[in-house]
Amino acid sequence: MKYEISFTKNPAPKSKPDPAALEFGRFFTDHMFLMDYETGKGWHDARIVPYAPISLDPAAAVLHYAQEMFEGLKTYKTKDGDIQFFRPDMNAKRTNNTNDRLCIPQIDEDFYVDAIKALVEVDKDWVPDRPNTSLYVRPYIIATEPFLGVRPSDRYLFIIILSPVGPYYKEGLAPTRIFVEDEYIRAAQGSTGYAKIGGNYAAGLKSQEKAHALGFTQVLWLDGNERKYVEEIGTSNAFFVIDGEVFTAPLTGTILPGITRDSVIRLLKDWGIPVREERFTIESVFRAHEEGRLSEVFASGTAAVISPVGELRWTNKDMIINDNRIGTLSQRLYDTLTGIQNGTLADPHNWITKL
Repeated sequence: MKYEISFTKNPAPKSKPDPAALEFGRFFTDHMFLMDYETGKGWHDARIVPYAPISLDPAAAVLHYAQEMFEGLKTYKTKDGDIQFFRPDMNAKRTNNTNDRLCIPQIDEDFYVDAIKALVEVDKDWVPDRPNTSLYVRPYIIATEPFLGVRPSDRYLFIIILSPVGPYYKEGLAPTRIFVEDEYIRAAQGSTGYAKIGGNYAAGLKSQEKAHALGFTQVLWLDGNERKYVEEIGTSNAFFVIDGEVFTAPLTGTILPGITRDSVIRLLKDWGIPVREERFTIESVFRAHEEGRLSEVFASGTAAVISPVGELRWTNKDMIINDNRIGTLSQRLYDTLTGIQNGTLADPHNWITKL
């Protein structure tokens, strides 16, 4: 199905932020994309309009029953001035997987990517070109029908906003301190752990506050049943290098199928490094460290790309990893992924989409 996108230019463009002082998610561009859905009519009225507050009925379903989803991807400017995206088709596919779980209508995946490209084309002057900067793209869908009752909404709003960003962590590639959470859980089998929804993140705030109060950057989640199997680090997938093999939790419905996670695994296999997607316990990680077999721990995600871990705390046990320095493999993955994203390295897997 083909859609036309109307365009209304912002008559009062904003002053752009200093590209040398960009924070993550603090600044937003001049325009946004909107598209409506109504049962019996489908998705319609695609439009790019000036960035502004949206109007919602106080009874809108999203405000009462949290029927919503979101995605995140980045846009990069190359040294030649080209603008490009990293695997946007995967975001479109994951959107529909999340929509299916949340009873949100499916959306045409090709048009999803076209809508992102159309909005970035309008605000392409906002794409920063300094090292470690990008234009973050946030597509999301909210239920807008005004009613009080637990059922899928008959109306939705698809929105895309753009934000020029610097590094997700202010410390950049400096190793992070991670607190192992064994009281609260993020997800359980049969729940929404694999879906990209706000409720998963809201449920994690309590643990994040606890970790921050203790001086830690993020939380490492354990499984929701036995509180012993390693799952995710905060908003990122987790990897552990033990005896030269890379371990990461499997996609069994409780963790997010990260696009960067998939890219990391593809690269590791290219390089002949064994990858084991299987369940493993936090106890086995600490035992491997005590025996000198654990060489690196890192997280992967769109926001930070690769984030090395320098310390883990679990039940009052502290573990310093690789002398609190970024590991060789973490650095290689970061350099390769960011090189492909910003156009300084070849793209052997055709992950890049040009504007």
